[in-house]
Amino acid sequence: MTKPLHIVCLDTPWPADYGGAIDMFYRIKALSEAGVQIHLHYFSYNQRGNPTELNQYCASIHVYERKTGFKGFSFKLPYIVSSRNSIELANNINKDNHPILIEGVHGTGILPLLNKENRKIVVRLHNNESAYYKHLATSTRNLIRKIYYRFESKLLARYERNLPKDIQYACITQREEKFFREEYGLNHTFFLPVFTPYHEIRCLEGMGTFCLYHGNLGVAENEKAAIWLLNEVFFKIKVPLVIAGKNPSRRLDKLAHLCQHTCLVANPSDTELNDLVRLAHINILPSFSDTGIKVKLLHALFEGRHCVVNEAMVNGTGLEAACHVGTTANAIASIVMQLHHQPFTEEEIRLRKNMLGQSGDNSTHARLLSQYLW
Repeated sequence: MTKPLHIVCLDTPWPADYGGAIDMFYRIKALSEAGVQIHLHYFSYNQRGNPTELNQYCASIHVYERKTGFKGFSFKLPYIVSSRNSIELANNINKDNHPILIEGVHGTGILPLLNKENRKIVVRLHNNESAYYKHLATSTRNLIRKIYYRFESKLLARYERNLPKDIQYACITQREEKFFREEYGLNHTFFLPVFTPYHEIRCLEGMGTFCLYHGNLGVAENEKAAIWLLNEVFFKIKVPLVIAGKNPSRRLDKLAHLCQHTCLVANPSDTELNDLVRLAHINILPSFSDTGIKVKLLHALFEGRHCVVNEAMVNGTGLEAACHVGTTANAIASIVMQLHHQPFTEEEIRLRKNMLGQSGDNSTHARLLSQYLW
């Protein structure tokens, strides 16, 4: 028996080139492979290209224009929600009573317009968005963006607190499941792990020659982490560091080339980035936000050797034992110096296999999600 499902995505799920898109795309793929007939709806912006890769997994695809700039602004709703409100989307979904999966709080503005009778609705909460935007406000140096992020954070806190209590919410970490239940009164929550392309531990034994920090460098939080590593750690220790990622700023590019032992790789392909993760001796991933789970951490643990992080990167993930955790810049520098001459061993690979277990099994995650949709 065919199981039809509407999926509403906050962005084009392909290319899967950042954490949210990775989670969305591999969920679509897993559900399709489980026999679900997917009717995909997504908002197009940022010129992310023609996602032909989606055709093989979806029975139908509907594209909506996101109302960017002043057209999407509201004093009552968070911008990430109001800019995606679409009567056309609601009307398309109301033509039947198929279950609905809404990706992110971003798409929940249509909930009051939906016919909820005899249908299941699940919202995938990608993040504690109000906390995330609060972190963004502290990370950016741009005054206008700082004001916007703070305003958005306050609107999101109010909006998330008033989300409907009669639908299901799939949280990305157990810590956030507890938060949304206890702080916002969303009693119908469950933990749904992130969907990724990482299915088995493929770490290389032995020695690499450099440390690697990677991420979308166009995001203020990631740029702040990269600059912090350069200024507070690697300008003080002479260990090679490679910074890799999308859309680095001119400031970061200049800083990364101030020393002979640090450099930047701008806009690497997926293959190039994966090679860097696997060949690095240490994947070093500090974060200044403890919301959600960072897909790049899972990438490093499934594919890379030693992994050095700070507390914010692993809080609430259950992955602490697979990482070397430093609380300060000096602590992280000390750990890097210790690991720099320490081979990555078969014993450590076995530890990761035991720890990560089923965390990379998308088919298991898809079966869990299906229980709440049908």
